[in-house]
Amino acid sequence: MASVVNIYARAFVDVVMDKRLDPAKTLTEAQQIAALVRENKTLREVWETPSITAEQKRAVLDAIVRRAGISQMVRNFIAVVIDKGRVKFLDDMVAEFSHELNQRLGFAEAEITATRELSADERRTLEADLARVTGKKIRARYDQDRSILGGAIARVGSTVYDGSVKAQLEKLRQQLVNT
Repeated sequence: MASVVNIYARAFVDVVMDKRLDPAKTLTEAQQIAALVRENKTLREVWETPSITAEQKRAVLDAIVRRAGISQMVRNFIAVVIDKGRVKFLDDMVAEFSHELNQRLGFAEAEITATRELSADERRTLEADLARVTGKKIRARYDQDRSILGGAIARVGSTVYDGSVKAQLEKLRQQLVNT
């Protein structure tokens, strides 16, 4: 599965880069279609059923594309996925597409957890600090977790930057235990 997902995602990124498409718009549209497939069992079944012709499946796709205002390139990508019987991998393909696109554009994906909703200024400051540390532009997703008490935890790739109060208290506890 992983190789199929990677092959399709990388090929789609190649198209986006070669055709100089708007990466953010293309990603948003691909995510929109993937969400629709994920949330609509009937649509998923239509696109996965071998007894339904490719033309009928593409007609359904074209109706969705027209209604949602999806670009031709995203439509073509989804059509290939449908024609090759890979609809069950679409969610993973779009996630890998996002990851590969970010890598090629010099972005690092960060998952930031804080105890509360951060203001726009706090987010900008945190993202600027992470950019300075990683040497890459940051695309961040934010989450809340009251159990960290305060501060924030940022995960960039496999690296975790833990500036939470909970982690600081745990370090202090370990120091006290060791002395």
